Amino acid sequence: MDLQINGRTALVAASTGGLGLAVARALALDGAKVAVTGRRADVAKRVAADLPSAIGIPADLQTNEGVDTALRRTQDELGEIDILVLNGPGPKPGPAATLSSAEMANAFHSLVEPHHHLVSRILPGMRARKWGRILALGSSGVAAPLPNLAVSNTGRAALAAYLKTLAAEVAEDSVTVNMLLPGRIATDRVGELDQAAADRTGVTLDEIQTASRRSIPAGRYGDPDEFGAAAAFLCSGPASYITGVALRCDGGLIRTL
Repeated sequence: MDLQINGRTALVAASTGGLGLAVARALALDGAKVAVTGRRADVAKRVAADLPSAIGIPADLQTNEGVDTALRRTQDELGEIDILVLNGPGPKPGPAATLSSAEMANAFHSLVEPHHHLVSRILPGMRARKWGRILALGSSGVAAPLPNLAVSNTGRAALAAYLKTLAAEVAEDSVTVNMLLPGRIATDRVGELDQAAADRTGVTLDEIQTASRRSIPAGRYGDPDEFGAAAAFLCSGPASYITGVALRCDGGLIRTL
């Protein structure tokens, strides 16, 4: 299938590793010009060098200064941004019963505010050009809150509500707004969560991962490239009638429709 993104400019937040990198790679291989962003300059440049038509931008997109840097360089070197992929580091695990006020505030500060800032800067241009794709990389916790991830569940649900509201407001301008929710994808982040679960419960990492695989109908963890392919489709031309959707890429993990 021709995704019709050849020559389009994509800014992918937090894309030097994990799911962000998988999405950046998928978009680049389908012809998009990709701005790879990350806090470490050497890593961002190295990742971009391995992709066609990509640049590496050292920037912390959790800060306004980092957003300014990323937008300026992307627009100067690649052109106006057609595709925005929202992504960022996941907060520490922890229960809801002992969630502090500071941690609750941080859920909004880290998982909603930076993404809102990016959208508010880039969306006007997309609407004016009558074409745009905004895709947030979320968590299956949006569909079914995950145990011991209270901050993540709270912040990502708030982001989902904002994006769902936005999707209806900009659809007439041919701008789509969607979320892609990973289940157990084989990334460093999932490995860290598995290790935290092993430490918390007093069992081995292998036991945690074996039990996790058994809970997934597909019987395995997902490959990052599978997630990247799903993301690339949602950012494509043929996906122009899909908006306001939170699509799960989880091997059947979440049992609701």
